[in-house]
This record gives sequence, structure tokens and C-alpha cells, in this order.
Amino acid sequence: MANNWAITIGINQYQFFQPLACAQADAEALKDLLAIEGFSPQQCLLMTETSSPLGDRSTYPTKENILLLLEDLAAACWQPEDKLWFFFSGYGVNYNGQDYLMPVEGNSLRVEETGIEVRSLFESLQVAALDTVVLLDINRASGTQAETPIGLETIELAQELQMSVILSCQPEQFSYESSEIGHSLFTGALLEAVRSGHSSDLADLERYLSVRTPELCQHHWLPTQNPVAVISPTKKFIYPQLEVQKEQRVEDKLPATIAAPSVQYSHVATEQRIWETEEDEEKGIRSDTQKDNFSVSSFPVSPKLPMTGNNFQLKPIANRTPQFWQLFLLWGATTILLICLIAVVFFRNKAGFRVEEILPASLKTTTPETKVAKPLAIVTTTLPTPLEPETPPPAQPISPILQAKQRAQALSELAKLSLKPTQASDLDSAISTARKIKPGVPLYEEAQQNIVIWSNMILELATVRAKQRQYADAIAAAQLIDKDDSLYTKAQESIKQLREQAKQYVSNQTVLDAANALIQPQQASTYNRAIEVAKKVAPDEPGFDDAQKSIDQWSQKILNLANRRANRGEFKAAIETATLIPEGTTAYKQAQEATQKWQNK
Repeated sequence: MANNWAITIGINQYQFFQPLACAQADAEALKDLLAIEGFSPQQCLLMTETSSPLGDRSTYPTKENILLLLEDLAAACWQPEDKLWFFFSGYGVNYNGQDYLMPVEGNSLRVEETGIEVRSLFESLQVAALDTVVLLDINRASGTQAETPIGLETIELAQELQMSVILSCQPEQFSYESSEIGHSLFTGALLEAVRSGHSSDLADLERYLSVRTPELCQHHWLPTQNPVAVISPTKKFIYPQLEVQKEQRVEDKLPATIAAPSVQYSHVATEQRIWETEEDEEKGIRSDTQKDNFSVSSFPVSPKLPMTGNNFQLKPIANRTPQFWQLFLLWGATTILLICLIAVVFFRNKAGFRVEEILPASLKTTTPETKVAKPLAIVTTTLPTPLEPETPPPAQPISPILQAKQRAQALSELAKLSLKPTQASDLDSAISTARKIKPGVPLYEEAQQNIVIWSNMILELATVRAKQRQYADAIAAAQLIDKDDSLYTKAQESIKQLREQAKQYVSNQTVLDAANALIQPQQASTYNRAIEVAKKVAPDEPGFDDAQKSIDQWSQKILNLANRRANRGEFKAAIETATLIPEGTTAYKQAQEATQKWQNK
């Protein structure tokens, strides 16, 4: 059985970088949570500045200690198909196009000597044949900006080596910490995902992080960061659940009188033992036990045998020879059954021959399939027609007046229950209450009608929240539709669309954040570059309205700068500035008119 491992590394006090506030807390919290969720505490390994040693091995997160730990585990502990969560929270550096994780002594002036090369790390995990997910909450070190941002090579390596990797942000973004939650925003979202059960597989985890991390950024007034996930196509990493613990939990729930010892099989179990008396049975058991050193509990026990506590009583099996009259009866019954079958076949074929004689010559020349079908059709007409289930008439469309009346009735029922139609949770509670009404009760039909209306209202709320860009709330509302509900399929399709819209919206918000970062006040060219970046948001994508609004505002800023220069008599500079306003914006027409006026001057 595969083992489940976790290595969590968090570094706050670097020797050559600015200290971090939450990296150590990130590693500690994830390690503790995984131990609660099913990992063996002995297989959850923590490496921070203050973590306890593993036997005589230091866990201080130096490059040597980290690599030695991986070597020791690969040599002595890991088995193929074991599962591993590898988590790192700290600084990362790209040097000469290669990504490095920086241990506690990491130095930006000696990256190759002091850093842990990501490629080497991934290859060592791949050689171990582990089912691995790598979670990297990388902080970009200030003053170490390279032409290739940190994370880009990591993504390429994950695709090349088919490793499952999740980065805390896109290569051009930054990871942020929050003193309010005591963690980085990415790790905060990760901890929420594990606690809420959204880590059952990597796809589910990636969906949750892609929505929740940007939400935390907005909530804490920080620039948006978007996690990046590369999921291996060959290994679908499943959130580890220990099978042994599952079995133990099941056995703990069973009464003591039913819990049986484990069954072991041996060549002794295949031998037939026939005891004529209770005394012979006991002797047989004792002799077999002494001979083969095999206990009674080792034999497979039939669940039909009577039990008393944990002691199973084996009943002797009678070895009797059938009497002559029993054999005679058995032979006679078999013969009669065989004669009956022959008669049935004969009369059935005879009826077929008779029908074939009646058929016209034109039908006798048809294909074999037609010949079989026609006789059967004529024979069945002479027999009573079997009753067929009546096909229910097609549902008649409900008139708008009746729909309004039914909806008003459903709203009235909500008011009686003191529930609000604007709260998806209240509607779900009302549906649960209505489901308790069983068929045959006078209010059953009305309850079923209300369930359909309330379910539709939940989907309507999800749509409204999606239009307000509250995608997480919209998805949560649609998930309230139960599998037994007739709208379940529609709800699942809606959830899928909402998740795609949420991801696209977050991506477009990242584009707008990047555009905003380009702007420098009093420099018209920076507004123009920001507009070009914002144009990447397509008209049919969520967030296009925000992008268009920003483009119009920035165009107006350019026009204001042009007017100021014209007011100072700098007409040439004003014209050059006005030409930076793109066509299709609200300020474009004004800019063209102003340019003509300034050219005349």
C-alpha cells in the first residue's frame, strides 16, 4: 500500500535577504493540517529555523540539510507510487535562465553555489517514482530581477517532466503575505481548500485556488496574484486517504459481536474436514493446530454460521450417501422435464410452418430477417394483446398567469417559514423541509411544485451574483442543487460555466493590474501603453466593461495633458500627445477636433 509523505519548508530569517513574516507559519500550518487530515505524523516532515531535529539529523533549512533529507528518504523510505506533498515557502531566484529555490543561506551573488536548482530537485523526485505534487509559494527577491522571471522555467520543467506543480503566482507577478491572516495569501487559500475538502484531486484544488487567491488579494487591498497549475497527464494525484485508517474506522463502528479476526488463507484451509461429532471436531481442530501451527481463527468463516461473541461454532457436515429411491425420483423428474421441452419446441415450430403455408408467394421470397418477423406478427394477432404501459401525455405548457400564481404561492410558503428568497441557503432549507413530505400526503404535490420553483430561484441568484462578479458566491449557490433535483444537470453545467468565467475574469483583472502598473503621471506615453495592454481583454469576456472604462479614463487623461501643453503654447507637443489617443474611445473625437485647431495655430 502506498505511503503518504509531506515535506514542508518555510524560511523567515534569511542570511542575505530581507526577512519574511509568514513563511515559517505557512509550513507549520500545512504540516499540522495534513497530519490531522490523514497523514501519519511521523511522515510529515517540517524544516524551519526552529523545527525539531529528525533523530540526529538537523532540520535547519540549509541547502545541504534539504538535499540530504531527500537523499535519505529516497534511499531508505520511499517506495514507488508513494504520494508526496512538497511545499516550499521562501525566496526564489532566476539566474541565467534557471530557477533556484533559496535556502536559509541563499545568496543572490552566489546563486549557483547557494541555491537549490529546481531542475535537479524535480529530477530527483522523478527518479524516486513518486506521485508528487509540488507547491511553491515563491517570493521574488528584490534586487534580483532577471530577464527571465522566476517561475517560467519551473512551468516548462513541470510540463517536460510531467510533474504536478502549483505556483503561488504567475511569473510576472508577486506573492504577498498578510499579517491579518498570519499567512501568505496563497497558503491561506491552500489551507482553506484542504479544510473544506477541495483537495480531493489536483483539478479541484486548482479550481479553488484560482478563484480564492485573487479574492483574498482584493479583500486585503493587495495587487492580484493568480496561481499557476501544471497537472501531470499521467498521474492524477489524489488527496491521500489512508486505507488502513479507513478500515479501522469502519471496524470501530461495528459491534463487538460482529467484528471478526482477520482471515488468512493456507493450503490447510483447502482440505475438507468432516466431523461426525462435536468431540471429533474438537480433536480435529487440536490435531491440525498442533500439526500445522495454524489457529482456528485463520480459517475463512462463513457469515451464515452462528456466532457467540467472537467465538464461531463450526457445525459438523453429515457425509451421507443418497438412497436408491432418491436417485429414481431425480432421474424421473429430469426425464419429464426433457420431454416437456421437446414438446414445446415441436408445437412452436409446427405453428411456424402453418403460418408459412398461408403466406403469399411474394412474401416467401423475402430476406431471412423478414421471414422471421412476419410469422411472429401473424401469430401474435391471434393471441390476446398484452397490456402495454400507457405513455403519459406530453406536459402542457403552463400559462404565465399560472406561473406567477405558483411563484407567489412559493414565496408565501417561504414567508411562513421565516426564510428569505434572496438567500440561497434559505431556499435550500425550504427545499429540505419540502422533501420531508411523503407521497400520499395532501400537500405532497404542492411541495414538489415549490421545490422546482425554489431550485429555479437558486439558479437565478447564482446568475445575478455572477453578473456582479461574485463568482465564488454564485458557484456556492448553484452547488446547493441536490442530485435528486430535476435541475441538477442544469446546475452542474452552470457551475462549469461559472468556473470558466471566474478564471477568465481573474486573468483579465491581472491584465488590468499590469496595465495600471505601467502608468506614470504626467507621461502620456505610459497611458497609451496601458491602453494597448487593456485592449487584450476581448469584448465577450468577463471584465471587458472594466477594461473599456479604464481605457476611456486613460484616454481622457491623455487629452487633459494635451490641453495643458496647448494652454502653455506648446502646440506641437500638444498635437503629438493627442495622437496617442486611440480611435474608439470617448476622448478620440475631442482630440481630433483639438488637433485641427492647434494645427491652424
